[in-house]
Amino acid sequence: MEKIVEVDFCNVPKHLQKISGDVFQKNIASDNENKVVCTLSDGLGSGVKANVLATLTATMAQQFIMNNMDVRIAANIIRSTLPICSIRKISYSTFTTVNIDSAIELAKVIEFDNPPYFLVRNGKMLNIKKKLVKLEKQKNITRNSLMYSEFKVEFGDRIILFSDGVTQSGMGTKRLPLGWRLEGVKKFILELLEKERDISARRLASLVLKEAMKNDLFVPKDDTTCAVLYYRRARELLVITGPPFDKSKDDYVVERFKEFKGKKVICGGTTAHIISRKLCKPIKINISERSADVPPTSTMEGAELVTEGILTLNKVSNLLKSQEFKSDTSKDGATKLFDMLLNNDCIHFLVGTAVNEAHQDPNMPVELGLRRITVEKIVRLLREVYLKKVLVEYV
Repeated sequence: MEKIVEVDFCNVPKHLQKISGDVFQKNIASDNENKVVCTLSDGLGSGVKANVLATLTATMAQQFIMNNMDVRIAANIIRSTLPICSIRKISYSTFTTVNIDSAIELAKVIEFDNPPYFLVRNGKMLNIKKKLVKLEKQKNITRNSLMYSEFKVEFGDRIILFSDGVTQSGMGTKRLPLGWRLEGVKKFILELLEKERDISARRLASLVLKEAMKNDLFVPKDDTTCAVLYYRRARELLVITGPPFDKSKDDYVVERFKEFKGKKVICGGTTAHIISRKLCKPIKINISERSADVPPTSTMEGAELVTEGILTLNKVSNLLKSQEFKSDTSKDGATKLFDMLLNNDCIHFLVGTAVNEAHQDPNMPVELGLRRITVEKIVRLLREVYLKKVLVEYV
């Protein structure tokens, strides 16, 4: 099974700000699908101004690194492009850029004033040798160097990035008068990995962020971001939704379900009953689930998740589009499917094209159109925003 770089992050803005001054971007190089480039940028201050600075910095850094520009040239262009703070004498947005080429298993990291990244291998924090790179002196700019490092990545490696909103969380409180600091973050991450050795990038980033919010008594004093890159074996997921247009294809759908080696989800009551009947596996509804907008899930042997169809898919589409970090722990069918989509890498959609006559006017097959449109939205978001490999088959 192929190895991949799982990338995810969580972010919350400073208290009372609607937009974060931290920006995280990730891309796959157009000329090399094995090359993943990520940048975490922290704009000066908070709010819209900081977001603009951080977005500009991250966008330039991503493009320069994906096009193999020299580190010094890239950093000098970024610094000279940004406006200069008249008080601090800095053209300010800090940034950390990670470039991993999984084909040759090499990682390159550029750091400019962000907290240092962590590399965790086999449950231990590694100290990577870093090179101080001198930059051209520019008028009224006091920061004239950055740190560069490169190393061979190994299966199971995690590279963890965070803004100073994480390390400084809790500052001024009785429990953490000087903030969480690097040692506190390090201890938390290592203890977490000891308990959950296979924790996903998304879950690790979210738990670090939740702890930082807890340190700040859930009133973030700064924009706060954690991002994780996890080099591991790819995970596969099959999502079957909708019955086939031709009933003779029912057996094909059931066979795909039986033979698939990864995790499996059935999305739609009619689809679930076809598979249940063919395989003689009963379906049990989880009547204890309560949700205002999504019907309860069900359980069936062989499937990790069984949900209702179009309502669940529509909410999943909205969750993927929002990209918002949510601290609540509510788990309806849509949030469970959302989690599964993000925690897997190669996602196979098997989409039935039969018209459900119970759900629309016979003269206007709305349900069929909605299902296909919604699946296409989900597929586009998974590919373009979450960098997932997605295969779609219609039956």
